[in-house]
Amino acid sequence: MLYAVLCYNDEKAVSTWTKEEDAACMARLGKVQDELRDRGRLGPVVRLENTTEAKTLRKANGEHVVFDGPFAETKEQFLGFYVADVDTIDEAVEFAKKLSVANPGLGAYEIRPLRIYHPSALPNDTVIAEPAE
Repeated sequence: MLYAVLCYNDEKAVSTWTKEEDAACMARLGKVQDELRDRGRLGPVVRLENTTEAKTLRKANGEHVVFDGPFAETKEQFLGFYVADVDTIDEAVEFAKKLSVANPGLGAYEIRPLRIYHPSALPNDTVIAEPAE
């Protein structure tokens, strides 16, 4: 079964991390990811840019309206997600627990079964690069 593990945290706190703190966190998360990756059970892993880079499309009276930002009414923002191919939701929860230990801050992880999953249409060797500084 495929599960989405959705990651939430306070992006204001995360954006104050130094490059070294961010790299250390990503290294810790990488070790957790390796457990599933080594078994061929980890799908896409996505880290989103800050909400200041986002747009929201809504329909109002049949017309499309585009807003800057996601306009989430929360203290925590959706920062990224994992697709985990595990047998039970309990295994997905255990994966999320390990991620939460590796990731500083309070944050939250939402675990949801995937109803539909289409593998990427990107060529297998496509790498989405880190943003330029």
